[in-house]
Amino acid sequence: MFEVLVYMFENYFEANIRPDNNTLANELFAAGFDQEDINGAFDWFSALEEMSGHSVTAAPSQGIRIYSDGELKKISAESLSFMMFLEQARVLDPAQRELVIDRIMALPQPEAGIDETRWIVLMALWNQGKANDYLFVEDAMFGDSRSTLH
Repeated sequence: MFEVLVYMFENYFEANIRPDNNTLANELFAAGFDQEDINGAFDWFSALEEMSGHSVTAAPSQGIRIYSDGELKKISAESLSFMMFLEQARVLDPAQRELVIDRIMALPQPEAGIDETRWIVLMALWNQGKANDYLFVEDAMFGDSRSTLH
């Protein structure tokens, strides 16, 4: 299902192309995706849109987020560190972090690594119209990781 989400985001949503679900489902099926994965991706993305519409921008929190055993089992340590980095950089606020965690937990696979987390952050920020934050995260995700000599 995750591959369908990435495909939808890269080929449709990021470009602001919003075909109706039947057209999109037919195109995804023609691209080789399984109908069950397509339906799961639609449900997942609809929940993201609904939750983004209810999201409240929160002030920076001085509290500590305690992760449940299930969250620690599913979300990689690298992903948790990445989200903490984004919070410290004020790219994610606590409400957005919770949205990302919810969407990670909604993935059907038993574990979610850094790639899944980065994509979910990108989708969540894009969906909330956070263009500058989105570009920052996109650069972190796709940018050249070689060190630069000065």
